Amino acid sequence: MRAPTPRTAFTLIELLVVIAIIAILIGLLLPAVQKVREAAARIKCQNNLKQIGLAMHNYMDTNNTLPPNGVYLPGLAPNSWSALARLLPFIEQENLHRAIDFNVPYSAQPALASKRIATYVCPSEVNERGKSNSAGVPAHWIINYAVNNGRWMVLNPITGESGDGAFGPNRGFAPRDFSDGLSNTLAVAEVKAYTFALRDSGNPNAANSPMPGSPTEVVALGGTLKGNGHSEWVDGKVHETGFTTLLPPNTRVSYADATGTYDVDFISRGEGNSFGQFTYAAVTARSYHTGLVNALLMDGSVRSVSNSISLATWRALGTRAGGEVIGNDF
Repeated sequence: MRAPTPRTAFTLIELLVVIAIIAILIGLLLPAVQKVREAAARIKCQNNLKQIGLAMHNYMDTNNTLPPNGVYLPGLAPNSWSALARLLPFIEQENLHRAIDFNVPYSAQPALASKRIATYVCPSEVNERGKSNSAGVPAHWIINYAVNNGRWMVLNPITGESGDGAFGPNRGFAPRDFSDGLSNTLAVAEVKAYTFALRDSGNPNAANSPMPGSPTEVVALGGTLKGNGHSEWVDGKVHETGFTTLLPPNTRVSYADATGTYDVDFISRGEGNSFGQFTYAAVTARSYHTGLVNALLMDGSVRSVSNSISLATWRALGTRAGGEVIGNDF
């Protein structure tokens, strides 16, 4: 009789069992890998903010004030350079800063304005890409960190004054202007690139217009839907390099039209686009990190701020001299 031939391969059932075991192990491993990647991205994001904080203080040591977030005065072009563009020498971008003519609008210098600034990009951003101008020339790059323009009003066109935040158009603030304390005032927070916004309704357009109390009230102010917010690190306008504390971090502001439903910001009128009209804004701090936004305070410290922070505390952190008491939820 012939001796039985020994098996040299798995049976189909054994192979399926092995595949099932591998699939289970991968399923168990993926969440752990994702958590590690998210933790690394969050640490890198916080480090970016720390670098911006050091640059901000070095700028103040050199110039005695913070930089303005754009200059919008009658007779000047509205395409004014942002505060973050003015920090370039202090984030190891001295050569780029030297090449820029800050007396000429950024729109006339697309080769410089389209540069990617790594310190200004969060590693978790899913829409990182450049943007071309109307002539098809690469002209802009995104930004994920925006300066605090206050709670609601950004620019008073009658007086030229900015709002109640740490940064604003036309002038930079000095440490003496922060009577609330540097540790109680936001400087910079995360934002998402290519955020949609309702813009240019011209409503409201008067001094001391009351702050909307909810996302529904914000949307009711109207405007034209545009989807290019926070896509230009060079632009000093609030929808590009600013945020306001009207609404807490990651608040969803839903706006629906025939094309879909969007999470939007609101800007009554872009700074300098129409002199004589106020700029009010609900530009919300948003992050890809679950349940929070990373934020830089004026004292240079970096904090992770929970979505559950109270509206009163968040708005108090948005003012430089409001005299509020910061709540225990911060």
